[in-house]
Amino acid sequence: MKLKYMLISLGMLSMSSCNHLLDVDPYTFSSGDSYYQDEAQVLRAVNGAYSTLQVLYTSDFNALTEMRADNTNYQYDETDRGVQQREEIDEFLINSSNNYVNTAWANLYNIVQQTNVILTRIQDVSFAEEELKQRYIGETKFIRALAYFHLVRLFGEVPLHTQEIANPSDAFSEGKGTVDEIYSLIINDMKEAASVLPDSYGKNDAGRVTKGAALTLLGEAYLTRKQYQEAADVLTEVTTLGYSLMSNYGDCFSPNHKNNAESVFEIQYDQAIEGENSNFIFMFGPRNAKMQLVGFAGNLSGTNIPTPSIYHAYESGDLRRDESIEMFDDPSNAAFQEAKAFDGKIPFIKKFYHAPYIEDGRSHENWPVYRYSYVLLLLAEAINESGSGNPYAHLNAVRERAGLAALSGLSQAELRTAIAQEQRVEVAFENHRWFQLLRTDKAIEVMTAHGEEEKTRLSRLSNASYNIQPFKLLFPIPQREVQVNGITQNEGW
Repeated sequence: MKLKYMLISLGMLSMSSCNHLLDVDPYTFSSGDSYYQDEAQVLRAVNGAYSTLQVLYTSDFNALTEMRADNTNYQYDETDRGVQQREEIDEFLINSSNNYVNTAWANLYNIVQQTNVILTRIQDVSFAEEELKQRYIGETKFIRALAYFHLVRLFGEVPLHTQEIANPSDAFSEGKGTVDEIYSLIINDMKEAASVLPDSYGKNDAGRVTKGAALTLLGEAYLTRKQYQEAADVLTEVTTLGYSLMSNYGDCFSPNHKNNAESVFEIQYDQAIEGENSNFIFMFGPRNAKMQLVGFAGNLSGTNIPTPSIYHAYESGDLRRDESIEMFDDPSNAAFQEAKAFDGKIPFIKKFYHAPYIEDGRSHENWPVYRYSYVLLLLAEAINESGSGNPYAHLNAVRERAGLAALSGLSQAELRTAIAQEQRVEVAFENHRWFQLLRTDKAIEVMTAHGEEEKTRLSRLSNASYNIQPFKLLFPIPQREVQVNGITQNEGW
């Protein structure tokens, strides 16, 4: 698709007519000069920016963040080869024309374009209260920063836009931004956002970006850049904002406990409103389990299936495993190799399974982008790496909730391993694993070993699978962007 057509489509989205993110009257607008005239129109635009995140997280984005790593793979169905390109992401066999990578790129730049329109046009809109205007700017900058944080970790150097693109010819005239430039934008924007966003909201504004969300993104960005003391300082501030761990781990994901005390930022969905539903079990459930799990005929997608590696990563007695993974037991599993490692059962992600479902394809769960337990584990990592402070309190708070004994007396290297392990199981299947492996420089080591394990248990895998080379730590720039817009391809692709 050529850029001029992409920009037209990016200028259209459905908006809310009031404060509540999911209380939606169908409303469309363009980025034309006549739209941004008052506070109400800006609110609709900001709500629309949140909707671009809904699209991202109900797409196959998880293939780039969990399936790419060792937490999940896919259920191979020889009778349906329509998703082969998604499977190639898991096996490190993709090329630059991969449709799922292309979709992720388009979705992320959709977010960038929509937020840039808001940030450009809001400047000339008069508000009764400047504080509200600044809050909208802070919310919008967070959404843009989250998109760029994904882009820079997945693709490295990418086009960096901070203003509305009105003319398609201007979109890629300056080429790529450097990794340093992209992180500079993320860090500066999150500092500014944290200074203007509230600690919390009332019920009608639940799900909007808070100061804690901005600080968490900032802290994770610092940690990714190996600025450990800065990360520790910022994440410590999050611990003063009133968050707490839910007593029951499974409640973190329940539709009955949305936006709970542990939630720092989650994507809002509602199955009762057409177009606002999530779809996670319909994507993540075993292909042959649809009638049994959701009560509708046909197949589920069979993607993001937990691996033996993650299933056995939980310590004995860890309460989180049974809240995170469930086994589907049915004679039809015999047709699938994935069941052999689990005594004829096929695992699926329980975090996002809460029957019943009112309509085929529509589920009710929110997506947890940041939970307070993850903040505590990122903080433990930052403190351990900085060598200043006590990481055990934060690490052990998470372990205690999981029913595990406290740790103490470890060397820095031993504690590094323990924290990484804790992060893996605590936020399993929440789109953090691939980024964790990149941040800790473990991707090649872990994925090479994982590939050998997978090829041993799954005879369908070729010798070419899991050929992990350094250039594959970044995804390729979509070939259409290289050909149509002249973006330089990443090295090796």
